[in-house]
Amino acid sequence: MLTLAFDTATSVATAALVRDDELLGERVSRAVGVLEAADELLREAGVERADLTGLAVGTGPGSFTGLRLGLAAARGLAFALDLPAAGISTLDALAAGAPGALPVIDAGRREVFTLGPSVVSPQDLKLEPGTICVGDGAVRYRTLLEERGAEVPPDRDERHLPRARFHAALATDFGPADAIEPLYLRVPDAEARQQ
Repeated sequence: MLTLAFDTATSVATAALVRDDELLGERVSRAVGVLEAADELLREAGVERADLTGLAVGTGPGSFTGLRLGLAAARGLAFALDLPAAGISTLDALAAGAPGALPVIDAGRREVFTLGPSVVSPQDLKLEPGTICVGDGAVRYRTLLEERGAEVPPDRDERHLPRARFHAALATDFGPADAIEPLYLRVPDAEARQQ
């Protein structure tokens, strides 16, 4: 199986091209550049779009705009190339890249997304002493988490990125792309301001 995977839920987007269990290439970009990154991966691997057999896309939780962009891109590609797609939780992909660690994604509004999935303040995260926390939320709230006994790898550590290769590895339930739903844990910021 030749899978194109990408995640646009956080401030850093990732894309990967994976044949069976072999990583052919991976890119880090911004959400708006994820299709360009995917195109570069295909060209560098000498693969045509028609050779793809599936898509894996991150479903969040994360940025409302980033999630919508990623899902729209997946739906468009799936329709244009007649491909099945699978939605993978960004939290699950982070956890797969750092076995035993607690994924923590910055949710804005002084909150984080974590396994559950749930949205909580960083002070309310359930932590055991020595818990390793990964993700952009762990980096942002490093001081607070370390004061509470957690360990946070250095800012540029690979484990903080929801690497698309893990989305591809976790993707097993492929189907119509339009059936994939984003994982929203609260209303978008724009709606919250209107209430």
